[in-house]
Amino acid sequence: MEFDKKKLYFLAIVAAMGGFLFGYDTAVISGAEQQIQQVFGLNPMTHGWVMSSALWGTVIGALFGGRITDRYGRKPTLSVIGMLYLISAVWSALASGPITLGIARFIGGLAVGCSSTAAPVYIAEISPAKSRGLMTAIFQFDVIFGMCVSQFVNLAIGNGEGAWRWMLGAEAVPALLFACLCPFLVESPRWIEECKARKAGRNVIKENSPRFWCKENCRPILLAIAVAFFNQLSGVNAIIYFMKRIYMMAGFTDQVALTLVAMTGVMNALGTMLGMWLIDKVGRKSLLIIGGTGYVISLFSCAIAFATGHGVLAAICVVLFLFSHTVGQGTVIWVIIAEVFPTHIRAQGQSLGGFTHWTCSALITLIFPIAAAKFAPAPIFVFFGAFMILHLLWAIFIVPETKGKQLEEIKL
Repeated sequence: MEFDKKKLYFLAIVAAMGGFLFGYDTAVISGAEQQIQQVFGLNPMTHGWVMSSALWGTVIGALFGGRITDRYGRKPTLSVIGMLYLISAVWSALASGPITLGIARFIGGLAVGCSSTAAPVYIAEISPAKSRGLMTAIFQFDVIFGMCVSQFVNLAIGNGEGAWRWMLGAEAVPALLFACLCPFLVESPRWIEECKARKAGRNVIKENSPRFWCKENCRPILLAIAVAFFNQLSGVNAIIYFMKRIYMMAGFTDQVALTLVAMTGVMNALGTMLGMWLIDKVGRKSLLIIGGTGYVISLFSCAIAFATGHGVLAAICVVLFLFSHTVGQGTVIWVIIAEVFPTHIRAQGQSLGGFTHWTCSALITLIFPIAAAKFAPAPIFVFFGAFMILHLLWAIFIVPETKGKQLEEIKL
C-alpha cells in the first residue's frame, strides 16, 4: 500500500514529532544542569546520576520498545510515547528534589527510548524505496530541530531563579500536541500484513529465521550494534548535555555560552538538512565516511585548541564536530538500522540499536562530570577522537550501501 504524497508527509511528520521531543528532552538539560547542581547542592557523582537518569530510561525504553511496537502496533505505541513525554515535562517542572527530578527525567527517557524504536520503523515501513532515506531522516531532523528549539527556549528564559523549571516544563506544550495528533496516524501496512501472516501460521520471509538471535541475522545485528556504539563513542551526547559548560571551559561568560549553544543548534539543523538532501543521492555509507572524516579532524583540533588555550578555536571545533555528526552519523543511524532487518524482526533490530545507543550514552553522561573534574578537556577529546578513527575505518571497509532498495530486497 502506497500513500499519496500529502498523506505520506503528514504521517511521517506526526510520527517524527517523537524525534522533536527526543531532541528537546536531550538538549534542554544543557541550559539547566548547572543551576540544578547549585540548587540541590550536588557533588559530581550525584550530579552525573541526575544528568544520566533520563538516559537510563532510554535504555529501558529502547530495550522493550521493539517488543511493544511489534505486539501492539506502531500507532498505539507512538500514542503512549506522547503521554509519557507530557507526564515527564510537567513532573520535571514541579520536582521538589534530585530524586523526584531523576524519576521524572527517567519517564521522559522511557519515551525517548521507545520513540527511537517506533518512529523510524514506522516511517521506514510507510515510505517508498526511492525516498525512504529522506523520509526516515525526517525523524533525525526533528531530533535536531527539537534540540535547536530547546536551546533558544533556554536562551529566552535565561538564568533567573527557578529558570530550570521553566526550561524543562516548556516541553509539555509540544508533548500535548504530539499526543493529540497520534490518533490521526494510520497503522503501518507492513505491520498489518505481518500480523495476518502470523495468524495464518506462516512466515512472511521464508528464507529468514523467525528467531532474532540466530546465525542468519548475525550481520544486521552486528551492524546495528556498531553504528549505535560509534555514534555515542564520538562523545556527541556528552557534548550536547554539557555544551554550555564546555563553552565556559573555553573561556566564554555564562550568557555568551548560552548564545553560542543556541547558534550551534542552528548549525546542527543546517547540517541535518544537508544530510537529508544527500542521503538518497550519495548513500548511507558515503555520509558516514564524510561525517567520520569531520569527526576525526574536529575532535583532535578541539583537543589541540584546549591544550594551547585557544578558546575561540575550541568553540569553532565543537561546532564543526556537531555539524559533522548531523551530516553523517546523526542522519544515517536511525535510517540504516530501520533498513537492514526483515519486517518480522525490524522493531527488535531497531530496539537493539537503540538499546546499544542509549546504554553507551548513559554511561558516558554519568562518567563525564567526574572525568571533567579530574582531567583537562584536551585528553577527553583525544579519547573520543581515537574511537572515531576506528569508526572511519569501519565505515570505509565494512558498512554496506542500502540506498534505492526496497526493504524486502535488502539482505546482508
